[in-house]
Amino acid sequence: MEQYLGIDVGGTNVKMGVVDTETGRISNFYSHDTASWREMGHFEKHLGDAIAIQLHEYPNIKKVGIGLPGMINRKRTVPLEITAIPEIDNVPLVDYLSGRFEGVQFFLENDANAAALGEFYFAEEKIDENYIFITLGTGVGGAAIINRKVFVGGDGNAMEPGHVPSKNGKVLERNIGKKELLDLANDMRSRYTSETQLPGDGSISTTGLVAAAAEGDELALSIWNEVGEMLGDGLVAMIRILDIKLILIGGGLSASFEYILPAVDRRLNYWLTPYYLKDLTIKRATLGNDAGLLGAASLCFD
Repeated sequence: MEQYLGIDVGGTNVKMGVVDTETGRISNFYSHDTASWREMGHFEKHLGDAIAIQLHEYPNIKKVGIGLPGMINRKRTVPLEITAIPEIDNVPLVDYLSGRFEGVQFFLENDANAAALGEFYFAEEKIDENYIFITLGTGVGGAAIINRKVFVGGDGNAMEPGHVPSKNGKVLERNIGKKELLDLANDMRSRYTSETQLPGDGSISTTGLVAAAAEGDELALSIWNEVGEMLGDGLVAMIRILDIKLILIGGGLSASFEYILPAVDRRLNYWLTPYYLKDLTIKRATLGNDAGLLGAASLCFD
């Protein structure tokens, strides 16, 4: 039974755990507050200290995958632009860790790319080797997996769907990221005169939006419809450019999947020809809260 160490480096927490490659079971889970490591300085050293504890307890582990929330050089060795943790920008992270832990291989990748790859290796239901992965949450992230490999583009940082042009002179994630979604919902609520269970005091939550939609609330459904239309238009461009016909939707806002899907389908049917539509499948991603760790571990597969 082979095991890899998966590390999900986020702006709020750094999470790591030992992943069984056959079952996807995570053991020895550890989480640390990102801000404290940043404040102490030498972020990479504190990361290395935490890795040292894991490797001491599991000396059989020879491969470590790390997902980072930002841009990485084409060789996948150096973080270039990690907005949440700028202290590690241009730090030769893989060289540092490889020098500290002899005989251990380190694999670095953007976190959305890693989570996307994790769906291939660890999802309960086997999927095609080619797919587009979209994460809906604080922002809108994405990845393309082609022949089981992360599509990195010309210089290493392809697939930023949250930054494609969208409605209202904004990029997509400035329309349907979590904050922007709630701004939209509260604005639509302020102009709505019919009956709705959504509060009118500016306190609408994403959980409340999903719950209201589940009960057939017309305003909640219309809000998710707006989101679905904007997402659908963004997906059209990606499908046309990449010629990929399997779409996975993940992230914290994916709980709204069934309420945004009708509008997504309408936009796809409007813009795409039968060649694309006949084999097109849109599914909800399955790894949930484990996507970051399992995705990081999946970087270790050959």
